[in-house]
Amino acid sequence: MERETVINLEHGFFGEKEKTIVESGELSASLFRYESGVAAVRLKNARGEMTVLPWQGQQIWDARFDGRVLTMKSMFHQPRATRDYLATYGAFLLHCGATAMGVPAAGDTHPLHGELPNAPYDSTFISLGTDAQGPFIGVGGEYRHTIAFAYDYSALPRASLHAGSAAVSIAMEIANHKKTAMDLMFMEHVNFRPIDNGRLVYSAPCSPDTVRVRTALPSHIKPPAGHREFLAELAADPGRHNVLAPGLAFDPEVVLYLTYRADPKGWAHTMMVHPDGYASWISHKPQQFDHGVRWISRTPDQDCLGMVLPGTAEPEGYSAEKAKGNVKTLAAGASARFELEAGLFTPTEAVAMEKRIAEMLRK
Repeated sequence: MERETVINLEHGFFGEKEKTIVESGELSASLFRYESGVAAVRLKNARGEMTVLPWQGQQIWDARFDGRVLTMKSMFHQPRATRDYLATYGAFLLHCGATAMGVPAAGDTHPLHGELPNAPYDSTFISLGTDAQGPFIGVGGEYRHTIAFAYDYSALPRASLHAGSAAVSIAMEIANHKKTAMDLMFMEHVNFRPIDNGRLVYSAPCSPDTVRVRTALPSHIKPPAGHREFLAELAADPGRHNVLAPGLAFDPEVVLYLTYRADPKGWAHTMMVHPDGYASWISHKPQQFDHGVRWISRTPDQDCLGMVLPGTAEPEGYSAEKAKGNVKTLAAGASARFELEAGLFTPTEAVAMEKRIAEMLRK
């Protein structure tokens, strides 16, 4: 049975000097502000920590365990107080959607990846308790998105750490308050740091039909010479990207669409196995996220591996996804829940997961 204590946060709690607000055994939460003024909650356990921006999108700005930084390399050493997606881009996790998601194309009016990534939350809290996995500490909140004659929904995210664990548990609930149905598009944009010669292992068969390369580039992407040819080669043989060799042309980006298989409990799994045997990993539920997107960008200024960005659609913008039949409908008064886990495996855990994935692919 879950037991939980909730501490409701106020803007005035956050100052320039970091201060601990709650501590229980190895679990703790502290509050501070970056020099930019953005408020942050640092959650810690014995294995590591994550930093959440409670009022700005409930982004997980940073995650690190066992001395390893999991978060992408970016041009931002701290978050900025803005709703502009690309003006503060460097988080480990961003919630994307929920009325539209992806890159807006001709005819689209939504911002890049929707209104949620930097949404100003109305209320936030820290939770401390015990569940089936043991003692935990987490951050959650509510953002109410109301547009007259159009939308009225709440985004209700949670991100938690358990004692002794190098995993982050993430959940999002979208609740439609309108008396009519709403369009729904949602994606969890999880940005890992790639490691040279890391191996990608995942519960999707690797073939041109099940790992599809996006060869059409968005208008804002200006590819260097040879990039289109590389995409064509990768489309014919997607297995070429399974080892992150330093010479591969992931500049400015490569996007792939994967058809995942789930285990008996409903989870699909993805790992980047480090050369020393550790592994960055993420697991999601294809029944909730029926599209698996992989995004890789390795440039001198940013280094990012979206091993899988679990989504309800591909990220080509509202109009394109509507035409494909990928925009979901959330009924009046209904809610949709999305769950994923991400973190770091020890070498022993990574070997066990690789065997598990191999068994899933044999079926």
